[in-house]
Amino acid sequence: MKAYETVQKARDIHRLSTIEMINALCTGFVELHGDRAMKDEKSIVGGVGLINKTDPITIIGIQKGRNTEENIRRNFGSSGPAGYRKAIRLMKQAEKFNRPVLTLINTAGANATPESEEYGIGEAIATALTTMSELTVPTLAIILGEGGSGGAIALALSDEVWMLENSIYSILSPEGFASILWKDSRLASDAAEMMKLTASELLELDVIDRVIPEAEMSNEELAAYLVPEIVTALANLKTVDANTRLAKRYDRFRKY
Repeated sequence: MKAYETVQKARDIHRLSTIEMINALCTGFVELHGDRAMKDEKSIVGGVGLINKTDPITIIGIQKGRNTEENIRRNFGSSGPAGYRKAIRLMKQAEKFNRPVLTLINTAGANATPESEEYGIGEAIATALTTMSELTVPTLAIILGEGGSGGAIALALSDEVWMLENSIYSILSPEGFASILWKDSRLASDAAEMMKLTASELLELDVIDRVIPEAEMSNEELAAYLVPEIVTALANLKTVDANTRLAKRYDRFRKY
């Protein structure tokens, strides 16, 4: 499959979503709202739930819409500073109560409007990165669809990073890359081949830890497959000394 075909699959609005994954993984999920400073950013969903009805977990994920109305409400999965500050608040809460953190990512990138810049999107992303790098609880990030630019990496500085087979992870979109390099966004397909943004390529480069096969599974089947994999991964990470995990996390991201 050509890289740009994977890009198109990653952008499919019917892909497995954060809310579907939360519903499959948790019982009693309580969504928490607001950044305690500005507003509640609807593009980022976060809260606390129970795995196996007993083990608490904090989940923070980016949610796109499945229709025009929902996409407008979710800002097409592109969060402004309030969303990342909400994520930071939930990460700190997870650290306080010793809960593992799962992040679910599907965004073309953070909201780059003048208003977003005015209210500090760069600072919010930087603080999210700093906060996540310092968490002593186990952390796992899964890229469900698009993993675009700082909007994605802000939630992906974790002990392990997984990607679904037909997801992408890159510093910017192929269209943006082509516009900068060749002044022609129509060359996005050529750009995608150069960017090494597919899951298999990033696994080979050691940027991620695992590729999750999608095959012909429905969203329900894929979520059901992921649940025991997530539970096992977090349990294994919990057995590793926190200082060791912090050191490994530091080393893996410094080599980029």
